[in-house]
Amino acid sequence: MTTPLCYTVIIPFFIALFLVGWIHPKLVKIALLKNIVDNPDARKLQRTPVPVLGGVAVFFGVVIAIGSMSAVVDCSGLPVVIMAMMAMLYTGTMDDILNLSPSLRFLIEIVVVLLLVFVGGYCINDFRGLWGIGPISSWYAVPLTVFATVGIINAINLMDGVNGLSSGYCIMACTIFGILFHLAGEEVMTILAVVSVGALIPFFLHNVFGKSSKMFIGDGGTLVMGTVMSVFVIAILQSGSRVAAFVDPNVGLVPFTLAVLSVPVFDTLRVMSTRMLKGSSPFRPDKTHLHHMFIDMGCSHVATTLAILGLNTAVVLCWWAFEAAGFSIAVQLYAVVGMSLLATFGLYHFMQWHIRRDTNSWALSAGWGTRPISAVPEFFSGCSRSWIRFDFLFATLYVRDAFLKIDLTY
Repeated sequence: MTTPLCYTVIIPFFIALFLVGWIHPKLVKIALLKNIVDNPDARKLQRTPVPVLGGVAVFFGVVIAIGSMSAVVDCSGLPVVIMAMMAMLYTGTMDDILNLSPSLRFLIEIVVVLLLVFVGGYCINDFRGLWGIGPISSWYAVPLTVFATVGIINAINLMDGVNGLSSGYCIMACTIFGILFHLAGEEVMTILAVVSVGALIPFFLHNVFGKSSKMFIGDGGTLVMGTVMSVFVIAILQSGSRVAAFVDPNVGLVPFTLAVLSVPVFDTLRVMSTRMLKGSSPFRPDKTHLHHMFIDMGCSHVATTLAILGLNTAVVLCWWAFEAAGFSIAVQLYAVVGMSLLATFGLYHFMQWHIRRDTNSWALSAGWGTRPISAVPEFFSGCSRSWIRFDFLFATLYVRDAFLKIDLTY
């Protein structure tokens, strides 16, 4: 018997929405009182300390909303997911406060994923016809699940560099996954997606538009949402999945999940590979992510978020176009990979080349040759790179000009 829509979508959504809206300002006060804040430094974009308990607010809304609906809908598959989310919340919050080592965090993430696999039975063990491969042995499925899940968790975590970006992306991804789960009759995953969206919306609004109520989601929140994204992927690529039974056999579920996760996954691959090629640790933080480049070009946080969400949406639409045209699952995958590389590797290097070219042109016109911006006279040294490039560089960048028209002052 199908559960009414009000119990799987409407009621859980509003429970999570109102709970996070209620607790958010209270957590801001607690974080400021206890000095649980993210302090500015050379790598970060904010200029003042900002509370970092946003993940606690989101987790609170998700868990209470799920618990409230458990009396009506069978949520027996979610307790282990909530345990994993709680472990990730604790780990991320401790990292926000104590700055844990990457190796310790990495180890904890692996243990949490193994909990999902062996206790919850969550495992990527079916390629759904990709390259003619169907179900696979647990000897391959378990390592694949650990690798994919840890990768997704860290990809979501690393994209949290701009106000509204990680939460806005997770709202988009949860909405896409939630619609698919609802159509396939996967009620438990539908509820998890719905309450995640409901919990993230008030946080997103405070994070982007709030003044005194601004709070970061922190590593605790991004690790929690990375876990949720991973559970969605596993639920789709697991033997016995209702989604697989619902969709047409030519629908590439592996390309679909990769398309939804395209920008965070491929931008993380780009950043980590670049760091290793330079001889640095892949976990060493820097300012080379795609969102940093948009900010360096002068785009606001809102414009940067919209741009990256637009790129990710374009990849999803690319997958849909190839699937609707009847291409094979393998071709769908190649199209997603190619579009994702273009939207991350290609766009980053194009913007980097554009900035270097126009910066050099500006320097030549000012009589400083090809010296970098840091070499200009003291008169300009107090100005940010974005300000210096504003009048000269941005007039030539059509993408940025478009964003300025929808830009909201941050």
